[in-house]
Amino acid sequence: MTLFKGQLSHANQVHDFHPPVGLCGLYWVVPVPEGGLKFGDGGKTAVLELKGIRIIDQPAWPEFKAKATPARMDIKIVWKATGEKISYNDPQKQFRVDGYKAVAQMEAAVEVPETGFSWKSGPLENSKAKFAIIGEEANGKYYTP
Repeated sequence: MTLFKGQLSHANQVHDFHPPVGLCGLYWVVPVPEGGLKFGDGGKTAVLELKGIRIIDQPAWPEFKAKATPARMDIKIVWKATGEKISYNDPQKQFRVDGYKAVAQMEAAVEVPETGFSWKSGPLENSKAKFAIIGEEANGKYYTP
């Protein structure tokens, strides 16, 4: 998650929050604890809720070796499928998705104890994504035509 002061441009980027590169070499990956992801309504709703995620604030990212300050994030995302079916299959790119268009809402909060900075989004009920899909996806070696 990136925060800007003023217009959306790298020059106005004041915070960039993300998990550090893991020991396995993966970027932007965090473990989801037991109970952190819940499905309901036959798979047509999903709620991801994570608290105290260890992340870093790296305002100069993507500069190489940009200073990183330890931070924490709480996040909650809710997806609710509509009745509109979505299917996309591209054998050449080995990619397929089957599901439903969805309404997605999110709220988040971050804290950087070392600097005293904190930020909280508006409430979940005031959030709405322009596009979301809830369903199944397959790619690469998991793709079967």
